[in-house]
Amino acid sequence: MPIYASQVTLGTAAPVLIVKSHHMAQDVTIHNHSKSSNQYVYIGGGSVSEANSIHIDPGETLQLKIQAGDVLYGISNVDDLKVGIIQSLQGG
Repeated sequence: MPIYASQVTLGTAAPVLIVKSHHMAQDVTIHNHSKSSNQYVYIGGGSVSEANSIHIDPGETLQLKIQAGDVLYGISNVDDLKVGIIQSLQGG
């Protein structure tokens, strides 16, 4: 299976695409690189915000399955927050 690693910088202004669409399903690991309290990553669709999504705590890692054709966006409650992403194509 191909494995892709990346780092994305999030801010407060607009959601950022963190997992692109692919024709195959993906296992995705997302890590909030912040170690400072109250610096959260919020994930969801293109209109993700603090008010309509779940958050990832500082230093926390979350694993998801993203279906074929789906995307994932992120935003933060602080500027310049780094997020690590690892994507593995299922059946690739």
